[in-house]
Amino acid sequence: MGKQPVRMRAVIYALSPFQQKTVSGLWNDLPSKIHHKVSENWLSATLLLTPVVGVYSVCPALPGKREVGAQVLS
Repeated sequence: MGKQPVRMRAVIYALSPFQQKTVSGLWNDLPSKIHHKVSENWLSATLLLTPVVGVYSVCPALPGKREVGAQVLS
């Protein structure tokens, strides 16, 4: 039993010029949506943001050794 070719039809989706307000619903009540997501995932947000903020605040205080690193990589 071999494979038999199957004819497929092309489907084109388009929005009507009168119905193009589909994305506006995403922006309604945005502050409360953000508050809800943060309040239900505060532990994950803390564990994600703490290392990022720590590295960002410590890196400018480190002495610049870029020349040594560039020589080693060359």
